This record gives sequence, structure tokens and C-alpha cells, in this order.
Amino acid sequence: MSGGKRCPDCGSCEIVEDSHYSQDQLVCADCGYILSEGTLTTTQTEESFLQAVTFTEGTRQNETISRTKLRGIVRVRNLCRVLRLPDSFADTAVSYYERAFYLPLCHAVRHEKKEAVMGCCVYITCRQHRWPLTFGTISSIIYSSYELVSSVFLELVQALRLDVPSLSLQDLARSHCQSFRLFRDCASAPKDYAEDLDKVLERTLQLLELASETWLVTGRHPIPMITAAVYLSWQSLRPAQRLSCSLPRFCKLSEAELPSPTTIRLKELKECSLKLASQLPWLKMLTINNKTVVHHLGDILKHQGYLLRKALEAVEMSSMKTGEGESPEQLQPCASFLPPCVAKPRKRRYATAFPDGEQEVDGDEEISDSEIEQYLRTPAEMACYQQAQARLHT
Repeated sequence: MSGGKRCPDCGSCEIVEDSHYSQDQLVCADCGYILSEGTLTTTQTEESFLQAVTFTEGTRQNETISRTKLRGIVRVRNLCRVLRLPDSFADTAVSYYERAFYLPLCHAVRHEKKEAVMGCCVYITCRQHRWPLTFGTISSIIYSSYELVSSVFLELVQALRLDVPSLSLQDLARSHCQSFRLFRDCASAPKDYAEDLDKVLERTLQLLELASETWLVTGRHPIPMITAAVYLSWQSLRPAQRLSCSLPRFCKLSEAELPSPTTIRLKELKECSLKLASQLPWLKMLTINNKTVVHHLGDILKHQGYLLRKALEAVEMSSMKTGEGESPEQLQPCASFLPPCVAKPRKRRYATAFPDGEQEVDGDEEISDSEIEQYLRTPAEMACYQQAQARLHT
């Protein structure tokens, strides 16, 4: 380090001596600005006469960096420092930004989109190194919208042709649990509310595994599901003292955000646990609801493999009985697990064929020759139709 000198570009005092092509030069360690360029000699004649040749003249390369690109590099490194990433992550993110800087993605665009490009370079680096990070974290750091960051991410991956691995839900849950204040040394927390991080994390991972087996994770944002799983796991460790604590109060005490779908995810997890609790032999004599099921969450997670197999057998038995002639209404409801989009589909608004009532249909209209083939039935279809009619009249 060279004392007393300051970088003219960023004002930093971190000036180091860098040996570039066997020549010493002063470089700013924060922004990369070259304060004094080294000298090179090209021929023996020049060495004998001590004639110095600068690096630019000797290599015919221009080492100057535009101020816009330099600001972007500094911004990327600052984002890595805020996230406390290793130095190797920052170097990789800077290399991605330097490649993206010359693409149309970074030219003639708004400042907000340029910030999104820098954030996506850091996000891609973290994903490639299996470092748990979400779009929501990047969006909050760069003060950008979630939709803009996700769209820039897709454009950047396609333009640079990068391989981005999928995000591990378990790793993301570990990092998210560490941000809850109740799982650290919290002296201001109410009595019996503070909990050991390892215990909550172990039960949360088991609950997320159960959620993934019952189609509750597929196609969903991970943070609301993780928050609901953490809250339910925290409650189940000491249900007598913590059932009165609501989800918003828990997030407020933990100084954690409460995404809007978290309440729905919590309800789905309780419904799933309630279905599995009905399969436990020692709980069949008890009346269990969405509140009391928290007391038995430990037993449910301990035997979740057995309970899921029992639920699958119940579904198969019900389908066999339905095929033998019994109506679905006569069968007992079984603990079946379907994707939420199938179990509870959204109600779609269908347009009325004749909204103003201008045309009335009485069934005596003529059918054209092109449509009449759609109404003809095969003998097998007619036999099925007659059987269905006979069952209705009996």
C-alpha cells in the first residue's frame, strides 16, 4: 500500500503496487483505476539507452475504462459486500457484468434496468455456487421491482448462455431461518418464545419435505411456504405456550417479512397434517381440528412415510369400490393429495351465449349436415348411455 496517495476517481486510499507484465504500477484496489502506468522496453537498443516505452504503446492496447462501466463494477462489488459474499464470488459477478456491458441489454435503457443487470449478475453467481439467494432479496437491495429483475434475469441468461442450476429449497430454508430474531439471542422476547435454531430448522426441513410430497411446493414461491413451515414448526415445539401467538405477531417479534400468500400456505399445511393425523391409530378416538393438530405434528412428521402410504392405499381402495358400482357419495372421504390447482381450481367467468336475450333456443332448430356427425354415437357409447340411464331410474 502506498501511503498518502488517494484515488482521483473514487477517493479511496487503498492504493497498491501491482506488477503487470513485470512492471510496477500503482492501482486502486477498490475501483481498479491505474494511477501510474509502468514502463516496458521492447528492444535491446532501447534498454541500452534506457528508453522507456509505456504499456499502451508497447502492446497497442487501450487500458482505459469508461466511467459508466467503472461505476457498474464498483456497484457490483458493493452488492457482494452487502451480502457478505466471498471475494471469488465478486470476481465472477464482475466478469459477468463486463460481458453484459457491451450487450444491447445495458445500452439506451433506464437506470433501473442497469441496476437490475448488476443485481442479476450477483444473483447468477450465487446460484452457480449454491449460495441461497432469492429474487426478493436482490429486488430489495437494488430498490427494483420483482417483475423487472426476473425479466432481466431471463434475458441475461439467454444472452450470455449461462448454466444456472435450480435453487435448493433446503439451503434456502437454512439461510431464511437464520434471519429470524427469535432463533438467536433475543433478550426482549416473551417467555417461552425464544427457541433453538437447530431444533426449528430440523422440523422445518421435515415439514417442507412433507409439503413437497403432497404437491404444496410445486409451482409456488418458496419464501411464503418456508415462512409458514417455520411458524408451524416453532409452534409445535411448545404448543401450550405458543398457540395463542398469531402468524403476524410471530413475524413481528422475529423481525421478518410476512408475504401475502403465507396465510394460505399455513392453512394448506394444517389441512395436510389433519388428513395424515386421521390415519394414526392412537388419534382416531380424538377430535382433531386445525388448531389441535399442532400438538401431534411431531408424530405426523416421524411417521410421514407410513402415513403417505396409507393415504395412497385408501385412494386405491376407494377407486376400486367406485368401479364395483358404489357411488362416490357412499364412500368415506379418503386422505387424497392432489395439486392445489386440481383440488381447488379457480372459478372462471364464462361468457353468456346470448347476453341480451335476443335469440331464444327451444331445441327445435335445424341441425346442419356438417354438425350432425357430432351427435351420432357408436354402439358402445349407446350401451354406456343406456346403463347410466338405468342406474338413474333405479
